[in-house]
Amino acid sequence: MKIRLKKYKTVRSTNDIAIKLIRKKISTPTLITAEKQIRGRGRMGKKWISKKGNLYISIFFNLDNKKINFKEFAILNPKIIKNILSKKISRNIKIKWPNDLLFNKEKFCGILQEKFYFNEFNYLIVGIGLNTNIAPQNKSFKSTCLKNIIKKKINNQKILKNILTTYEKFLKDSYHLSFSQLKRKYR
Repeated sequence: MKIRLKKYKTVRSTNDIAIKLIRKKISTPTLITAEKQIRGRGRMGKKWISKKGNLYISIFFNLDNKKINFKEFAILNPKIIKNILSKKISRNIKIKWPNDLLFNKEKFCGILQEKFYFNEFNYLIVGIGLNTNIAPQNKSFKSTCLKNIIKKKINNQKILKNILTTYEKFLKDSYHLSFSQLKRKYR
């Protein structure tokens, strides 16, 4: 399934852009990326520090025709991102449920999943904040970035392309595979 790609320099939040596009009746699966977010957010109203140089993504798609539900997507999304990064970066990535990826107990990725209802359709918005080249300082938890993990500058465009192609395949699979089949395939 083809996913439309929309790139921005600076946004309030990539999830906010997803909501605006859905309200404009864009129902095609879309991946939004921005170089910087002014008001990136995490779960329960927490702020996501969005330094320029890292990767900020939201993917949205219609949930109504899928064989899996919102909660099952919450289990699968961190596994998908971990799987992509484990192949390229490190096998020592851990998932801190429900939505964080850690390396040596330091957070480098947060995933915010939101359900949005519009025009009688349910949409899933998956926001991904990925510290690729800069580790923001946070008083609540230790953080790192992929550059610190592998000691080399990260090409955000390569990771973005891997995420896009993996989600295109995943969305196609989500129409005909069960949750347990997807869980095995995208571990």
